Amino acid sequence: MVAPLQIYVLARSRESLAEAGQLLPPDRFVVCLGTTVEESLVQLRDRGDQIDCLVTEDALLEHWLPSLAEAGVLLPVVAVTPAGATPGHGAAHLPWKDIYHGAVVTLPSNYLDQLENSIRQAIQQFLALPADACALPVAPESTAETAEATETTAETEAAVPTPELLSAQQDRLTDKLKARLGYLGVYYKRNPEYFLRNMSQVDRETLLNQLKIDYRKIVLGYFSNDAKLNQNIDAFVDQAFMADISVSLIVEMHMDLMDEFSKQLKLEGRSEEILLDYRLTLIDVIAHLCEMYRRSIPREP
Repeated sequence: MVAPLQIYVLARSRESLAEAGQLLPPDRFVVCLGTTVEESLVQLRDRGDQIDCLVTEDALLEHWLPSLAEAGVLLPVVAVTPAGATPGHGAAHLPWKDIYHGAVVTLPSNYLDQLENSIRQAIQQFLALPADACALPVAPESTAETAEATETTAETEAAVPTPELLSAQQDRLTDKLKARLGYLGVYYKRNPEYFLRNMSQVDRETLLNQLKIDYRKIVLGYFSNDAKLNQNIDAFVDQAFMADISVSLIVEMHMDLMDEFSKQLKLEGRSEEILLDYRLTLIDVIAHLCEMYRRSIPREP
Protein backbone atom coordinates (compact mmCIF):
# COMPACT_ATOMS: atom_id res chain seq x y z
CA MET A 1 0.00 0.00 0.00
CA VAL A 2 1.60 3.30 -1.13
CA ALA A 3 1.25 6.06 1.48
CA PRO A 4 -0.12 9.32 0.03
CA LEU A 5 1.66 12.65 -0.19
CA GLN A 6 0.60 15.24 2.39
CA ILE A 7 -0.51 18.49 0.74
CA TYR A 8 -1.31 21.59 2.80
CA VAL A 9 -3.76 24.01 1.15
CA LEU A 10 -3.98 27.58 2.50
CA ALA A 11 -6.81 29.76 1.20
CA ARG A 12 -8.66 32.86 2.39
CA SER A 13 -11.80 30.73 2.51
CA ARG A 14 -12.20 26.99 2.62
CA GLU A 15 -14.33 27.13 -0.52
CA SER A 16 -11.87 29.01 -2.74
CA LEU A 17 -9.34 26.19 -2.96
CA ALA A 18 -11.45 23.28 -1.77
CA GLU A 19 -11.78 22.34 -5.43
CA ALA A 20 -8.04 21.83 -5.54
CA GLY A 21 -8.21 19.15 -2.90
CA GLN A 22 -11.00 17.38 -4.75
CA LEU A 23 -8.88 17.23 -7.92
CA LEU A 24 -6.13 15.23 -6.23
CA PRO A 25 -6.61 11.43 -6.20
CA PRO A 26 -7.26 10.41 -2.57
CA ASP A 27 -5.20 7.25 -2.94
CA ARG A 28 -2.08 9.35 -3.64
CA PHE A 29 -2.73 12.58 -1.74
CA VAL A 30 -4.04 13.67 1.65
CA VAL A 31 -5.17 17.30 1.65
CA CYS A 32 -5.20 19.48 4.78
CA LEU A 33 -7.02 22.84 4.61
CA GLY A 34 -6.11 26.03 6.45
CA THR A 35 -7.82 29.45 6.25
CA THR A 36 -5.48 31.78 8.14
CA VAL A 37 -1.74 32.29 8.06
CA GLU A 38 -1.61 32.14 11.85
CA GLU A 39 -3.47 28.83 12.04
CA SER A 40 -1.43 27.33 9.21
CA LEU A 41 1.88 28.53 10.61
CA VAL A 42 1.21 26.77 13.90
CA GLN A 43 0.22 23.57 12.12
CA LEU A 44 3.25 23.60 9.83
CA ARG A 45 5.59 24.29 12.73
CA ASP A 46 4.22 21.20 14.43
CA ARG A 47 3.91 19.03 11.32
CA GLY A 48 6.54 20.46 8.98
CA ASP A 49 8.28 17.11 8.68
CA GLN A 50 5.04 15.50 7.51
CA ILE A 51 3.89 18.02 4.89
CA ASP A 52 5.27 17.49 1.38
CA CYS A 53 4.00 20.55 -0.50
CA LEU A 54 2.13 23.78 0.14
CA VAL A 55 -0.64 24.96 -2.20
CA THR A 56 -1.83 28.52 -1.68
CA GLU A 57 -3.04 31.65 -3.43
CA ASP A 58 -0.40 34.00 -4.73
CA ALA A 59 -2.14 36.92 -3.03
CA LEU A 60 -1.20 35.40 0.34
CA LEU A 61 2.44 34.83 -0.52
CA GLU A 62 3.68 38.33 0.31
CA HIS A 63 2.96 37.86 4.00
CA TRP A 64 2.95 34.06 4.14
CA LEU A 65 6.39 33.12 2.82
CA PRO A 66 8.42 35.42 5.12
CA SER A 67 6.53 33.95 8.08
CA LEU A 68 7.38 30.44 6.92
CA ALA A 69 11.02 31.38 6.45
CA GLU A 70 11.26 32.96 9.89
CA ALA A 71 9.76 29.80 11.37
CA GLY A 72 12.32 27.67 9.52
CA VAL A 73 9.63 25.84 7.52
CA LEU A 74 10.90 25.12 4.00
CA LEU A 75 8.48 23.47 1.57
CA PRO A 76 7.83 23.20 -2.17
CA VAL A 77 5.07 25.67 -3.11
CA VAL A 78 2.34 25.80 -5.76
CA ALA A 79 0.90 29.32 -6.02
CA VAL A 80 -2.58 29.54 -7.57
CA THR A 81 -2.79 32.75 -9.60
CA PRO A 82 -5.70 34.52 -11.30
CA ALA A 83 -6.95 32.98 -14.53
CA GLY A 84 -5.13 33.90 -17.71
CA ALA A 85 -1.49 33.47 -16.70
CA THR A 86 0.85 30.80 -18.05
CA PRO A 87 0.99 27.66 -15.88
CA GLY A 88 4.18 26.13 -14.58
CA HIS A 89 6.22 29.32 -14.39
CA GLY A 90 8.78 29.30 -11.62
CA ALA A 91 9.64 32.04 -9.16
CA ALA A 92 13.06 32.98 -10.52
CA HIS A 93 11.90 36.40 -11.70
CA LEU A 94 9.66 37.11 -8.74
CA PRO A 95 10.43 38.54 -5.28
CA TRP A 96 9.46 35.21 -3.68
CA LYS A 97 12.93 33.88 -4.47
CA ASP A 98 14.52 36.59 -2.34
CA ILE A 99 12.27 36.02 0.67
CA TYR A 100 11.97 32.23 0.50
CA HIS A 101 13.30 30.12 -2.38
CA GLY A 102 12.79 29.56 -6.09
CA ALA A 103 10.83 26.31 -5.90
CA VAL A 104 7.50 28.11 -6.29
CA VAL A 105 5.43 26.96 -9.26
CA THR A 106 2.55 29.17 -10.39
CA LEU A 107 -0.74 27.68 -11.55
CA PRO A 108 -3.59 29.81 -12.96
CA SER A 109 -6.95 29.05 -11.38
CA ASN A 110 -8.36 27.99 -14.75
CA TYR A 111 -5.68 25.25 -14.93
CA LEU A 112 -6.42 23.56 -11.61
CA ASP A 113 -6.77 20.25 -13.42
CA GLN A 114 -2.96 20.39 -13.73
CA LEU A 115 -2.45 20.67 -9.97
CA GLU A 116 -0.93 17.23 -9.57
CA ASN A 117 1.70 17.95 -12.22
CA SER A 118 2.43 21.32 -10.62
CA ILE A 119 2.96 19.69 -7.25
CA ARG A 120 5.43 17.23 -8.75
CA GLN A 121 7.20 20.08 -10.54
CA ALA A 122 7.47 22.10 -7.31
CA ILE A 123 8.87 19.07 -5.46
CA GLN A 124 11.36 18.43 -8.24
CA GLN A 125 12.55 22.05 -8.15
CA PHE A 126 12.75 22.00 -4.36
CA LEU A 127 14.91 18.89 -4.31
CA ALA A 128 17.23 20.46 -6.89
CA LEU A 129 17.75 23.68 -4.90
CA PRO A 130 21.43 24.40 -4.14
CA ALA A 131 22.49 24.78 -0.52
CA ASP A 132 22.56 28.58 -0.67
CA ALA A 133 19.16 28.91 -2.38
CA CYS A 134 17.28 30.01 0.74
CA ALA A 135 18.04 33.28 2.45
CA LEU A 136 16.06 33.31 5.66
CA PRO A 137 15.34 36.88 6.77
CA VAL A 138 17.49 38.29 9.53
CA ALA A 139 15.57 38.77 12.74
CA PRO A 140 14.48 42.42 12.93
CA GLU A 141 16.17 44.72 15.39
CA SER A 142 14.12 44.82 18.53
CA THR A 143 13.31 47.75 20.74
CA ALA A 144 14.32 47.82 24.39
CA GLU A 145 10.86 46.62 25.36
CA THR A 146 10.88 43.63 22.99
CA ALA A 147 14.59 42.80 23.01
CA GLU A 148 14.32 40.35 25.86
CA ALA A 149 11.29 38.64 24.33
CA THR A 150 12.94 38.17 20.94
CA GLU A 151 16.41 37.22 22.15
CA THR A 152 15.61 33.54 22.51
CA THR A 153 13.90 33.39 19.09
CA ALA A 154 16.81 35.13 17.35
CA GLU A 155 19.33 32.78 18.95
CA THR A 156 17.25 29.77 17.90
CA GLU A 157 17.02 30.96 14.28
CA ALA A 158 20.74 31.69 14.16
CA ALA A 159 21.52 28.23 15.56
CA VAL A 160 20.37 26.46 12.38
CA PRO A 161 22.25 27.59 9.25
CA THR A 162 19.99 27.82 6.22
CA PRO A 163 22.01 25.37 4.05
CA GLU A 164 21.78 22.71 6.76
CA LEU A 165 18.07 23.35 7.24
CA LEU A 166 17.39 23.09 3.51
CA SER A 167 19.48 19.95 3.18
CA ALA A 168 17.66 18.33 6.08
CA GLN A 169 14.28 19.14 4.53
CA GLN A 170 15.38 17.83 1.15
CA ASP A 171 16.65 14.60 2.70
CA ARG A 172 13.43 14.09 4.64
CA LEU A 173 11.29 14.69 1.56
CA THR A 174 13.42 12.37 -0.55
CA ASP A 175 13.13 9.63 2.06
CA LYS A 176 9.35 10.07 2.10
CA LEU A 177 9.14 9.85 -1.65
CA LYS A 178 11.28 6.73 -1.68
CA ALA A 179 8.91 5.09 0.76
CA ARG A 180 5.74 6.34 -0.92
CA LEU A 181 6.61 6.17 -4.58
CA GLY A 182 9.37 3.60 -4.80
CA TYR A 183 12.34 5.26 -6.46
CA LEU A 184 10.33 8.20 -7.76
CA GLY A 185 11.80 10.37 -5.01
CA VAL A 186 15.29 9.66 -6.30
CA TYR A 187 14.07 10.22 -9.85
CA TYR A 188 13.03 13.75 -8.89
CA LYS A 189 16.63 14.53 -7.99
CA ARG A 190 17.99 13.56 -11.39
CA ASN A 191 19.33 16.55 -13.26
CA PRO A 192 19.49 16.19 -17.07
CA GLU A 193 22.64 18.32 -17.05
CA TYR A 194 24.40 15.37 -15.43
CA PHE A 195 23.09 12.75 -17.83
CA LEU A 196 25.92 10.99 -19.65
CA ARG A 197 24.70 12.11 -23.06
CA ASN A 198 24.74 15.77 -21.98
CA MET A 199 28.20 15.75 -20.40
CA SER A 200 31.32 17.18 -21.92
CA GLN A 201 33.74 14.69 -23.44
CA VAL A 202 36.10 15.02 -20.48
CA ASP A 203 33.35 14.54 -17.88
CA ARG A 204 31.92 11.62 -19.83
CA GLU A 205 35.28 9.82 -19.91
CA THR A 206 35.86 10.53 -16.22
CA LEU A 207 32.50 9.07 -15.25
CA LEU A 208 32.85 5.99 -17.44
CA ASN A 209 36.35 5.30 -16.13
CA GLN A 210 35.08 5.51 -12.56
CA LEU A 211 32.16 3.22 -13.33
CA LYS A 212 34.53 0.69 -14.90
CA ILE A 213 36.69 0.75 -11.77
CA ASP A 214 33.63 0.30 -9.56
CA TYR A 215 32.25 -2.52 -11.70
CA ARG A 216 35.59 -4.29 -11.66
CA LYS A 217 35.54 -4.13 -7.86
CA ILE A 218 32.04 -5.66 -7.84
CA VAL A 219 33.09 -8.51 -10.15
CA LEU A 220 36.22 -9.32 -8.17
CA GLY A 221 34.29 -9.46 -4.91
CA TYR A 222 31.12 -11.10 -6.18
CA PHE A 223 31.95 -14.69 -5.18
CA SER A 224 33.95 -13.76 -2.11
CA ASN A 225 32.76 -12.93 1.40
CA ASP A 226 32.97 -9.20 0.72
CA ALA A 227 30.71 -7.58 3.33
CA LYS A 228 30.46 -4.44 1.20
CA LEU A 229 29.32 -6.20 -1.98
CA ASN A 230 25.67 -5.12 -1.79
CA GLN A 231 26.72 -1.62 -0.82
CA ASN A 232 29.07 -1.47 -3.82
CA ILE A 233 26.32 -2.67 -6.17
CA ASP A 234 23.87 -0.11 -4.82
CA ALA A 235 26.42 2.71 -5.17
CA PHE A 236 27.26 1.65 -8.74
CA VAL A 237 23.59 1.40 -9.76
CA ASP A 238 22.73 4.73 -8.11
CA GLN A 239 25.48 6.47 -10.04
CA ALA A 240 24.46 4.83 -13.32
CA PHE A 241 20.82 5.71 -12.70
CA MET A 242 21.52 9.36 -11.91
CA ALA A 243 23.56 9.62 -15.13
CA ASP A 244 20.73 7.96 -17.12
CA ILE A 245 23.07 5.23 -18.34
CA SER A 246 21.54 2.51 -20.50
CA VAL A 247 21.58 -1.21 -19.75
CA SER A 248 23.37 -1.83 -23.05
CA LEU A 249 26.29 0.29 -21.86
CA ILE A 250 26.54 -1.79 -18.69
CA VAL A 251 26.59 -4.95 -20.82
CA GLU A 252 29.35 -3.46 -22.97
CA MET A 253 31.31 -2.59 -19.83
CA HIS A 254 30.95 -6.17 -18.60
CA MET A 255 32.06 -7.69 -21.89
CA ASP A 256 35.13 -5.46 -22.06
CA LEU A 257 36.10 -6.54 -18.55
CA MET A 258 35.57 -10.20 -19.38
CA ASP A 259 37.79 -9.81 -22.48
CA GLU A 260 40.48 -8.31 -20.26
CA PHE A 261 40.21 -11.19 -17.78
CA SER A 262 40.19 -13.71 -20.63
CA LYS A 263 43.47 -12.41 -22.01
CA GLN A 264 45.03 -12.56 -18.55
CA LEU A 265 43.85 -16.12 -17.98
CA LYS A 266 45.28 -17.21 -21.34
CA LEU A 267 48.64 -15.69 -20.44
CA GLU A 268 48.55 -17.68 -17.22
CA GLY A 269 47.52 -20.86 -19.05
CA ARG A 270 44.24 -21.10 -17.18
CA SER A 271 40.74 -21.92 -18.40
CA GLU A 272 38.32 -19.14 -19.30
CA GLU A 273 35.26 -21.11 -18.26
CA ILE A 274 35.25 -19.50 -14.84
CA LEU A 275 34.27 -16.24 -16.52
CA LEU A 276 30.89 -17.70 -17.44
CA ASP A 277 29.95 -17.60 -13.76
CA TYR A 278 30.21 -13.82 -13.81
CA ARG A 279 27.14 -13.65 -15.96
CA LEU A 280 25.36 -13.78 -12.61
CA THR A 281 27.09 -10.54 -11.63
CA LEU A 282 25.88 -8.83 -14.79
CA ILE A 283 22.33 -10.13 -14.30
CA ASP A 284 22.34 -8.94 -10.68
CA VAL A 285 23.51 -5.43 -11.54
CA ILE A 286 21.14 -5.11 -14.50
CA ALA A 287 18.24 -6.29 -12.36
CA HIS A 288 18.97 -3.59 -9.80
CA LEU A 289 19.26 -0.91 -12.47
CA CYS A 290 16.12 -1.98 -14.33
CA GLU A 291 14.18 -1.99 -11.07
CA MET A 292 15.22 1.59 -10.41
CA TYR A 293 14.09 2.66 -13.87
CA ARG A 294 10.85 0.72 -13.52
CA ARG A 295 9.97 2.20 -10.15
CA SER A 296 10.90 5.70 -11.25
CA ILE A 297 7.90 5.72 -13.62
CA PRO A 298 4.91 7.39 -11.92
CA ARG A 299 2.04 5.01 -11.31
CA GLU A 300 -1.03 5.35 -13.46
CA PRO A 301 -4.15 6.66 -11.71
